[in-house]
Amino acid sequence: MPNDLSLQAHWMPFTANRAFKAAPRLFVGAKDMHYVTDDGRKVLDGTSGLWCTNAGHCRAKIVEAVKKQAETMDYAPGFQMGHPGSFRVATRIANMLPGDLDHVFFCNSGSEAVDTALKIALAYHRVRGEGHRNVFVGRERGYHGVGFGGISVGGMPANRKMYGSMLPRVDHLPHTHNLKENAFSRGEPNWGAHLADELETRIIALHDASNIAAVIVEPMAGSAGVLIPPKGYLKRLREICDKHKLLLIFDEVITGFGRTGYAFGTETFDVIPDIITMAKGITNAMVPMGAVAVRKGIYDAVVNSAPPDTVELFHGYTYSGHPLATAAAEATLDVYEEENLFARARELAPYFEQAVHALREMPNVIDIRNIGLVAGIELEPKAGKPSERAFKTFLKCYEKGVLIRTTGDIIALSPPLIISKQQIDELVGVLGDALRESGRD
Repeated sequence: MPNDLSLQAHWMPFTANRAFKAAPRLFVGAKDMHYVTDDGRKVLDGTSGLWCTNAGHCRAKIVEAVKKQAETMDYAPGFQMGHPGSFRVATRIANMLPGDLDHVFFCNSGSEAVDTALKIALAYHRVRGEGHRNVFVGRERGYHGVGFGGISVGGMPANRKMYGSMLPRVDHLPHTHNLKENAFSRGEPNWGAHLADELETRIIALHDASNIAAVIVEPMAGSAGVLIPPKGYLKRLREICDKHKLLLIFDEVITGFGRTGYAFGTETFDVIPDIITMAKGITNAMVPMGAVAVRKGIYDAVVNSAPPDTVELFHGYTYSGHPLATAAAEATLDVYEEENLFARARELAPYFEQAVHALREMPNVIDIRNIGLVAGIELEPKAGKPSERAFKTFLKCYEKGVLIRTTGDIIALSPPLIISKQQIDELVGVLGDALRESGRD
């Protein structure tokens, strides 16, 4: 660490600040599949940063696009003004999505995208004369960012327990993770589609469908530890929402832009929601950006309900559709297309699956699950010390030149889509060595 660098003023997010500052881990460079530490070591990125650098690091085309935009126009207001980039990116995203998901609202993060989606859902029902539809349904172990809306519909207790009152009318579906039935599944597990019926038999029965605005789920729950949806589960949610006229929101902040082998999880799982949230891979994390895509009927209902020449939706952000972000997004979408990275992820997925499932016999491994280029390796927690075993494995991997991610006692792998088979072997091999060593602790 540089001698003149003080770590004290920065309150770090989702980090054990005291422990980190006692033994910091600092990156100072990145390129393609690797980070560079402050002491000059290369670290293989097994997590795409935070699920976000899907095309690898510091890609020249994206860097140049942002540089050129910064030299041309640094900022343009998005309220009552515009710039061409935001319209081009919106059109390209709409063209990537199925059905009539053809209007896009920009924000700056996944958290903002979720809160935006919830507000759009409420506005849609209100302009249709159904303002009483104001109950949201999330899911246990769901992660939808850190805004008050997102932690309300989310289902991760640690993210909620300090903050008191949430949104007042929220209920939660059960999560779909069941080790007894689905341990060591490959792809979508066979057991669990019936859990979607809880929406109808319990939640709708309790609240009455006429009061429910929307159901929000991640197609694949990422931050909770790579929870793959059971076969038929998402289709059943869609059927129940259609039957009772509920909006279905897919949070694709992680699954968007190739992670599961297609542009979006809606394509992977063959289910079309009413609203999709996205962020992370939209700009390859070069510049913060989020977005919400909605079906044509939702946009038309909200926009056409207002008198001419008036604001239809009182919502937005100073940096919605920021010129640097849209420049990064355009170049990122070019890279995905030119290098056919989503198809590449599909082609690599079987090799990746075989590699990660080879860890089954490692000490303390109680489950491995995967889809596309993402995998979760679940460890048996130490008695009275939850998360310690996985975090020690994280530290060992870092020391050995590989970056993994942990949540509780689950290790998540989500490498950039440019990873090679040799690098998959390296990633899994180092993780295996770390698991062996951790097993002796």
